[in-house]
Order: sequence, then C-alpha cells, then structure tokens
Amino acid sequence: MTLTRAEVHGLPKAELHVHLDGSLRPDTMLDLAREAGIAVPADTPGGLADAMLVRHAHSLEEYLRRYDFTLAVMQTPDALERIAYEFVVDAAAEHVRYVEVRFCPALHRAMRVSQAIEAALAGLRRAQDETGTVARVIICGLRTLPPSVSEDLARAAVDYRHDGVVAFDLAGSERGHPAADHARAFEYAAAHGLARTCHAGEGDGPESIRQAVHVCGAQRIGHGTRLLEDPALEAELIERRIPLEVCLTSNLHTRTVGSVAAHPVRRYMDRGGVVTLNTDSRLMDATSLTDELWLAHTELRFTRAEIQRVIINAVEHSFLPTGEREELSRRFQREFADVA
Repeated sequence: MTLTRAEVHGLPKAELHVHLDGSLRPDTMLDLAREAGIAVPADTPGGLADAMLVRHAHSLEEYLRRYDFTLAVMQTPDALERIAYEFVVDAAAEHVRYVEVRFCPALHRAMRVSQAIEAALAGLRRAQDETGTVARVIICGLRTLPPSVSEDLARAAVDYRHDGVVAFDLAGSERGHPAADHARAFEYAAAHGLARTCHAGEGDGPESIRQAVHVCGAQRIGHGTRLLEDPALEAELIERRIPLEVCLTSNLHTRTVGSVAAHPVRRYMDRGGVVTLNTDSRLMDATSLTDELWLAHTELRFTRAEIQRVIINAVEHSFLPTGEREELSRRFQREFADVA
C-alpha cells in the first residue's frame, strides 16, 4: 500500500541519530549570533538556512566545517538550553514521540563539560514536559580529539546516566582517525552499564565498522553505509541484529552515496538487517524525519509496513531501560493500529 506525505507526517516516529549542533533553527542562530557579536554566513533566516545547507560537499570533512558556525553560537548555558528546547518542540510538531539527540560537550569550550550537559538536559526536560516527546542524550567523543578527552566524556556520560544520558558515541572525521584509539572510553562506558554507538562506514570503509563493533563494542552503528563492501561483516551484523542508524539525505550530501536511489539500505533491509532512519543534521541537510521516511517510501520503495517496521526498530533498539522501551513499543503499536 502506498502512503501520502500527509500520512507519513502523521505517523508516530522515533529517531536515534541526530546532532544537536546540526539542528538549530535559523532564526535562533541569527538571534544568538547578534547577541554574541558573531559573524554568520547570512543575515536573514532564509539566507542562513540556504547558506548552511550542504549541497555539494566533496567529503565528510568538508560537510563537517558547517558545524563551526553553529558551535560558535552555542557557547553559553542559556543558548544551549534554548536550542535543546526548540529542537524537541520542532520534533514533536512532526509527531516524533521519542528522540535520542547527541552532542560533544567538549566543543562548548566556554563551559565546563558538566555545565554543557546540564544545560542541554534542562532544555530537553522543559520541552518534554510541554510536548510529551521523550528526549534523551547521547554524549559524543570525537575521533579528532585526543583519546583522553573521549575518556573524560565517557566518565561524564556515566555520571549523568540516571539524569537523561543514555549512551556514549564516537563521531567526527573517520579516515585516519581509527575508533580503536578511543577503545578505553568505550570500555569505561561498558563497564558502568552505559550503552554504546559509533559513527562508522560513512567517511571510511568497512574496516571502520569492524573496529567499532569488535574493538569498541558498539551496539549500534551510526550510518554504516559502506558495510556492503564486506559481505562477511554484513552477514555478522545481520545475524547479531546490530542496527544501522541510516541517514539518507546526509549520506547524499557527504558524497557517501551518489543518489538516494543507490543507497544500500534497501539491500540491508531485504537481507534481514535492522534499519532505522534518521535526520543526522536537520539544518545542514534541510531535512526532517518525515522527509527521510518519505524518501525511503518514494525512492527506495519502502512499503507502509516497512516504514512502520523501521519506526518500531528505532523504538526497540533505543537505549531506554527495558521496561520503558517495551512500554513505548506498545504505545507505538497502538497508534499504528489506530491509523491503519
């Protein structure tokens, strides 16, 4: 059965891979830039949205440079809380019921790591109270920062694991920056019962995914786009039910794939892999979760049942505690039954 875009918009949704510093409202970014006296690439919301959209990046590294502009206006607790609050309000407007949003507190250098985490959590809680959308945080280490920084961030993530932080991640430029260098951070998180995900197979090949899983113990893979280059590893991840946090538009903009229609997520889904669909960076990619699901339906021929399966996958493989996760899954199943 086909879906209309309005029907996709109306579905309850869950998202597991989205960056807070890639998801600012353009008007908020302008407000904060003016208050702080910071230069940004345009002086109107429309112009800024256009300037921040990554259309023709030649690599992941070029794509990531846009984050310099957003991070510049995210250097106070008030700014970070406002952005986190607005992010959840915007997600709730397209019926996102659950979201795990990630960021690297070490990049908010005008604050202590604890201040940055608490500011983001405060914004998420305020929006959750108003909208009912459940929001949790994933703390990111960065491949390009010293491994000791990743260890500090893993410790901070563990410290806040009862206050809204649900996992540790490793992000940033892949090529030349192996995840194995940051294995101790993942070991610390695992030893203290914190979940782990890892960006891999976006800016580098399947060996990066292998390290994320075999060395770092990642329970989910961020992107994983180049997994098909290693059929044995692909088969292992399918057998072990390790989910891919797929970001269609982002992969197109970083030149990881040549077109959405050529994205290997259809292959992974057909072979029994666990697929979730995500936005990655709502500002830089000018996308929403509705957009991503619509692309899967129209470009990759995901059926109504498959779209719903992808959404349930995100719920079932979220990093919520088991009881909360099961209750959320039942809620989604009830809502799907109501719109069938």
